[in-house]
Order: sequence, then C-alpha cells, then structure tokens
Amino acid sequence: SGKGSKLLRYVEHRLRVTLQDGRVIIGTFLAFDKHLNLVLSDAEEFRTLRKKGDRSAVVEERQEKRALGLIILRGENVVSLAVEGPPPPSAGARLAPGGPGVARGAGRGAVPPPMPGAPGAAPVGLGAAPVHGVGGPPPQMMGRGMPPPPPPGMGRGMPGPPGY
Repeated sequence: SGKGSKLLRYVEHRLRVTLQDGRVIIGTFLAFDKHLNLVLSDAEEFRTLRKKGDRSAVVEERQEKRALGLIILRGENVVSLAVEGPPPPSAGARLAPGGPGVARGAGRGAVPPPMPGAPGAAPVGLGAAPVHGVGGPPPQMMGRGMPPPPPPGMGRGMPGPPGY
C-alpha cells in the first residue's frame, strides 16, 4: 500500500497542514495528486507573528487567523499533515428534509412515443415498423451494390490509372 492509498483514508477529514514558511492551514481535505498537491475546502490560515524587542528577544507572540475557503496547496510547500477531526456527518444528514410534492424522474429530453389510439398517435399501419415503399433510397438505387474497390496500391488521394 503506497502513500496515496494511506492519504485516501483521510479524504473529507479536517486536516492541519504545516507549510515551509511556518503557516498552518486547517481545512477539509478533498483531493490530492502524485505531487502531494492538496485541495482543501473551508480552509483557514493561521500565522504566528512575533514582535522582537531589544537583543532579538521575543517580547510578544500573537496568532493571526484568515479565512481562505477553497484552496489548492502546492505539494512542494507541504512539510507535515495531521488529522484535526473526523469527516463531517454524512451528506444525507446535512440535507434539509423534503417538502411537499411528488418526486418524479425528469427524463433525458426524449419524448416517449404516444400510446396507440391516443390523440397525436400515428394512425394504424403507420406505426414504428417500416412500411414497404415508404422511406429508403429511390427505386433506381435499389439493386446496385457498392462500387468495386480500387486496385491494390491505389488508395484514397492517389490518382487512378488512366480511364478508371
């Protein structure tokens, strides 16, 4: 089992990602690729800012938070990943309960054939089955086969022999 299959377990979990520059991003893990590029939704960035006093001693440390939303992190910048929390409850639980009405398939745009005898239906004898003499090539084309294939070496785009 490679790293990809291990990471796949954590899709939809809340992840804490530490970047090379020290920033920490927390978000819902949606996807990754072979470069460890990560897609996070509802992401937030946390930066630790240090104020230095005399002789470079740290006087004050504060954390800045910024909402980012949907982001892609370049794998090159990722230092570590940690699971912050489990995936949110299932999508079905997040949906609002159904309202009044009837659930009915919408179809794909093809109109179903009308029932025989219904208004708008074809008269008897002119249904879906083919009828002799209706449609198809004209009579002068009937009985003629395909033209003979060209002789070997005379494919499409090459001039034929004289008189051919």
